[in-house]
Amino acid sequence: MPARIRTARITGLLYFALAVSGALGFLLVRPLLYAEGDPAATLANVLAHEPLARAGVALEMLIVVTQALAAAWFYRLFRAADQFAAIGIAAFGLVNAIAVLVSAALLATAVEVAVSPVGDAAATVQLLYLVSGNLWGVGALFFGLWLIPMGWCVLRSGWMPRALGWTLIVGGVGYLLNAFANYLAPGASAAVDALTVPASVGEFWMIGYLLVRGVRRHGPVEAAQQVPHPA
Repeated sequence: MPARIRTARITGLLYFALAVSGALGFLLVRPLLYAEGDPAATLANVLAHEPLARAGVALEMLIVVTQALAAAWFYRLFRAADQFAAIGIAAFGLVNAIAVLVSAALLATAVEVAVSPVGDAAATVQLLYLVSGNLWGVGALFFGLWLIPMGWCVLRSGWMPRALGWTLIVGGVGYLLNAFANYLAPGASAAVDALTVPASVGEFWMIGYLLVRGVRRHGPVEAAQQVPHPA
């Protein structure tokens, strides 16, 4: 049990690092640089704040690292509860990391084009930021998908509250619907954003539980393992 609690807390630290790097990179740095519909302003922002633009690339690279490691450690934590679902967490998390990896390469290219212009630099930088943002948009599919088996593993293991498991599953479905709705109903931003609220609640609950409690000492998995086999 101490080993499992240690694994849970390392997983929580990686998930927390993923949340922080994602918030800083996508929610803080990107809006300061990218001016929607105004290529000249985006180029001017990147040139005026080149260190910030490069920090944005580094933060996306950090997202890739923490997402990949968190995916691996979630597999290690939950493989005893449900190996198939644990593989799903790892696989979906890694695909999402690849999407962000491509986004980071696009942002790095945007900085280089801004600093050493080739052709219409403003249009190119704007396009690179636009494609990067859409990679995040479609990549949300896999961020939603990794929450669903995560919630299932919580339910199967009994190591965490069942309400957390259901919140993660509902949040994962909400993230999937949000990804589609962003493109099918772009005018309904408030309603579309509301679909991700359960996911945010579930994620921060999971991070907090992993860091503070780790896992419960007993659950259905241990109970099943303790049942004596017939001779």
